[in-house]
Amino acid sequence: MARKRYQKGRVFLRGKATPVWVGRWREDVIGADGVTRRIERSEILGTKSQIPTQRLAFRRLEVFLSRINAPDYRPGRIATLAEFAERWVETVLSQHKPSSQRAAQSHLRRHILPQLGGARLDAVGKEAQQVFVTRLSGTVCRKTARNVMDTLSAILQKAKQWGYVCECVDFRALEFAEDAVSREPRFFTAKQVQQIVATAREPSKTMFSVLAMTGMRAGEMLGLQWGDVDFARGCIYIRRSAWYGHLQTTKSKSSAAPVHLPESLAAILRVYRVEWWRPNPQDFLFVTRNNRPPSSNKVVQYGLWPVLDALSIPRCGCHAFRHTHASLLLHTGATPKVVQEQLRHADPRVTLGMYSHVIGDDRRNAVDRVAELLRPNAPKSEGEGQYVQ
Repeated sequence: MARKRYQKGRVFLRGKATPVWVGRWREDVIGADGVTRRIERSEILGTKSQIPTQRLAFRRLEVFLSRINAPDYRPGRIATLAEFAERWVETVLSQHKPSSQRAAQSHLRRHILPQLGGARLDAVGKEAQQVFVTRLSGTVCRKTARNVMDTLSAILQKAKQWGYVCECVDFRALEFAEDAVSREPRFFTAKQVQQIVATAREPSKTMFSVLAMTGMRAGEMLGLQWGDVDFARGCIYIRRSAWYGHLQTTKSKSSAAPVHLPESLAAILRVYRVEWWRPNPQDFLFVTRNNRPPSSNKVVQYGLWPVLDALSIPRCGCHAFRHTHASLLLHTGATPKVVQEQLRHADPRVTLGMYSHVIGDDRRNAVDRVAELLRPNAPKSEGEGQYVQ
């Protein structure tokens, strides 16, 4: 005997210029009030040229009905994106780091809710997601658009896990606009770093020395405590990060790893501890009057920018020191693996793709050496006539 809810659905042609087959069926859903209702759904199955007969159209519709007619089928829940997002913020996002919460709430407030907040979760399918991405591309860069879609993806994925009727984000099916101009990340030369450190006043002088000589992130530097600095073993343990004066975990698991403490930096830290350090209950290296780590934006605004202005160096953020450290490591002959370990990247492609800047005339000299070997009257090398391994 057939089950009470077993369906075959119906199909029909729509359109004249390019007729398409449309399939329709009914589905049970649970509303926000907890009441189960039956609603009608429809899906475009394909064009008449793709599906010539009605019988083939029904076979295509069976793919959509297989979930509804399965023995373990249960009614799905429906809600608007704004309704579910409010619950997601309270129960899921609240468990994330403060910096992650702030970014996601910004994505919701500025982009997701204004455009998709009134739509039901089940209506935010592949087409709606692509339309949303296309609109984003007109206002933000590619990287920001992907970050916004990461937040939307997390919301829809959790809704799917909780039994709501929705479609998760498939990044492989989305088309993101290419940025018209990609800006080269800012970094300093070795001479510029020396000038910056010499010009800066304490505690900024020691802050910039730590950033430039270790390549750690600004938040990691601001979260350092004296117990993290191991003078005997010559390393600094990265155990936390500071964000607007609040402590949080590091950016990733791979970030929570020790970095080498060069002797020159150790000497700077010893002098700083004796002459400039302000004692505080948690032994932070750098604190404000309230005994809390400074905010990185304040370090940039009041510590870095005045120095850059005095030296006629274009303004940038503290992350330029990290780019500088990576570039100088490669410049001095360090292997990509060593650079990856020092920067604590889980993926070496990130290291090579974002931090392998060429300093000075490195590229020109390398190309000149190759051209010298290839010119017609070049002197014969010892390996001439042999294949390069």
